[in-house]
Amino acid sequence: MPKESKQYVCQSCGGVSAKWQGQCPHCAEWNTLVEEIVSKNITAPGAAMHSSSRGKSGGRRQLELAPLDAKTPAPPRLQTGIAEFDRTCGGGLVQGAALLIGGDPGIGKSTLLLQVTAQMAGNLPTLYITGEESLDQIRLRAQRLGVIGAPLTLAAETDLTTILNTLKVGGYGLVIIDSIQTVHWDALDSTAGTVAQVRACAGELIRMAKQLGFTLMLVGHVTKEGTIAGPRVLEHMVDCVLYFEGDRNHQFRILRTVKNRFGATDEIGVFTMTQTGLQEVTNPSALFLAERDHPVSGTAVFAGMEGTRPLLVEIQALVAPTGYGTPRRAVVGWDSARLAMILAVLESRAGMSFAQLDVYLNVAGGLRITEPAADLAVAAALVSAATGEPLPERQVIMGEIGLSGEIRAVNQLDLRLKESAKLGFTDAVIPTLRDAQLPNAKIAVKQLRELRQFISSIEKTSSPLRGEVTHEVRRRG
Repeated sequence: MPKESKQYVCQSCGGVSAKWQGQCPHCAEWNTLVEEIVSKNITAPGAAMHSSSRGKSGGRRQLELAPLDAKTPAPPRLQTGIAEFDRTCGGGLVQGAALLIGGDPGIGKSTLLLQVTAQMAGNLPTLYITGEESLDQIRLRAQRLGVIGAPLTLAAETDLTTILNTLKVGGYGLVIIDSIQTVHWDALDSTAGTVAQVRACAGELIRMAKQLGFTLMLVGHVTKEGTIAGPRVLEHMVDCVLYFEGDRNHQFRILRTVKNRFGATDEIGVFTMTQTGLQEVTNPSALFLAERDHPVSGTAVFAGMEGTRPLLVEIQALVAPTGYGTPRRAVVGWDSARLAMILAVLESRAGMSFAQLDVYLNVAGGLRITEPAADLAVAAALVSAATGEPLPERQVIMGEIGLSGEIRAVNQLDLRLKESAKLGFTDAVIPTLRDAQLPNAKIAVKQLRELRQFISSIEKTSSPLRGEVTHEVRRRG
């Protein structure tokens, strides 16, 4: 009989404790420790395959040494036929790679993967394993997406041993597991979805993908904080982690790369959700700016970068006199802490006070911006909203703001300016270039060194949009 012991595993971070306690000693989360029984003599379902590889050397294996050769070719890529998906993967799928795709419930993960597998099935033996839906539900979705005739193999199974035995003899090139939280291994005395089950099942599937050379895609549930559920080690085990983002009330869906061993991170693919599935957006900048038809105070266009792709988005700001003792600061699509910093710099370095004003900031289209190069565009939108003066309609703004009020340089300036010129923008506000040559872009460039210079450049004319807000903002000017 195998010897068994108990341990308590945190369902948030995967930390192991010898006894139960209310708070996890590793991540400080409360009520996340779950009892699990560990068998000392567990044989992995793929152990026979592993042991056979020891071969004739009597179990004595040695490392296979290889030189660091610059002539090593790049791994071959498998094109899925969906350009936006290939972009986020670094140019296509890699044989033997493991991908983890997470996203909110109902955001479109299964829809996207069914479209990808239907495209790939014609050139590559493909298996779609579902543990959450029946085969009839998959067929109904395929009929709605118009891919019902694709040569795709389906299976509804959650037992790990059965799945591995099928993969050994199937000769598949692409395998989808929807989702990894539903897969269960009988050797572990815990329910499906726990840390031990997710870690063990994912490890066995990834090991087999590396040995047999097929591409593995795992769908992962997300927690209420928006991160992939299960142990953090799951994201370290796979080669690529993709997050499917978007508001179900909006038509836009964004597939974002947060880890990729075979390509760049922070790449995005943009889709729109329609009744016939997800449609690619080849020019997302034009889509995000589609409703910008006339200049309005409180709006500024930011030329950003998402991985290797330049992307233009609209920053919207609104200020109003507060009716409470503490003014509100509401932010959608940007870092609220960075907004607080920009407001502090505007007050300390530019003499503009927002102490008695509610501030609302929004990135149009449901996109989330993380790069600091958006600082100047946010400040411009705030100043425009406070003074009631619209910014030029065909002007893009970019630049990082320091605590002393200086405007700092941004990277990949040439790509940002070329994308702006291509979309019809004629004016750009950028940081002062120090020891750098101005990119050859067909757009007028205005270089600024300090935030005060930009504020003073906004034309001061009378406007009916002013009033109490403008008075409060300029009171300290």
